[in-house]
Amino acid sequence: MELKVSTRSHAGSALVAITGEIDLYTAPHLQTEFTRLLKEGPSRVVIDMSAVDFCDSTGMNVLLSALKRMKEQGGTLEVAAPRPAVRKILQVTGLDSVFTVHDEVPQEFLITEGS
Repeated sequence: MELKVSTRSHAGSALVAITGEIDLYTAPHLQTEFTRLLKEGPSRVVIDMSAVDFCDSTGMNVLLSALKRMKEQGGTLEVAAPRPAVRKILQVTGLDSVFTVHDEVPQEFLITEGS
């Protein structure tokens, strides 16, 4: 399955919306997107995982790597709206205590263009 990644930046923060499956084959694409985004220096990154059907250990490692780089830059990386299968992976691996996990995308990112 194809992985789609779109990023919306606003006031020093970024929302990364991911659609599809994050696995051994698609994780490099996600890694590339995070590398590009982190060069822009946002202070906060929220990953919208509401459309992620599956995330394996390779995908989790990409997220952990991005979290580590964000912390090194003095920023935060948060996970929002994970589906039950992804939430279970976060819980089983203990990563739900490493990442800040939101049930929904934070309200400040839901402001539509032109508002």
